[in-house]
Amino acid sequence: VQLQASGGGLVQAGGSLRLSCVASESINSRNTMTWFRQAPGKQREFVAGFDLNGDIRYGDFVQGRFTISRDNAKNTMYLQMTSLRPEDTAIYYCNLGVGPYKEYWGQGTQVTVSS
Repeated sequence: VQLQASGGGLVQAGGSLRLSCVASESINSRNTMTWFRQAPGKQREFVAGFDLNGDIRYGDFVQGRFTISRDNAKNTMYLQMTSLRPEDTAIYYCNLGVGPYKEYWGQGTQVTVSS
């Protein structure tokens, strides 16, 4: 499975972006789908995701600013980000979990928030 992340860019603080992650194969509700991010010099961290039950989780830093969604018919996951802050600057990666042992990563999309 290949994942294509897009939608990143340069935005001013307080602005919004919508990220997309398209899978090359069909996805379903049994797949976990997750957004991670990695800022320069920092470890990759969890942003938001769907677990095996379809429940949504967000990283503590999100604080209601981001909304994750998915459209299985389009094999796509989204991340709507609002009220962006300079500390949100990072490469955002999508992850697809298939069963207990397989996972796939997208190539990442750069988000840069200027102050």
